[in-house]
Amino acid sequence: MFTFDGRPIPHDGRQSVAAALLAAGIRSWRSTRVEGRPRGVFCGIGVCFDCLVTVNGVPSQRACLVVARSGDVIEPQDERREGT
Repeated sequence: MFTFDGRPIPHDGRQSVAAALLAAGIRSWRSTRVEGRPRGVFCGIGVCFDCLVTVNGVPSQRACLVVARSGDVIEPQDERREGT
C-alpha cells in the first residue's frame, strides 16, 4: 500500500500510481493553475500533464508513469498553491 492524501491505497506492485488511484475510485488528483479545476489521468502514456502528483515530496510527477510502491506518500497537486 501507498498513501494518497493520507488514505491507504492498495496496488499490485505493477500498477502505475494512476492505475491504482483509478482502481480505488479516485478520479481526480490535481487542480489546474488558473481555475482550480479537477484533473486526473487523460492520455495515460506520459504525453500530457493532467495526472501530476507529488511523490515522496517531489512535485510534478506523472502518475501514469510512476510505478506504485509500498510506503510511497503521494499527495494531490494543487498548482494554484505550488506554482508549477
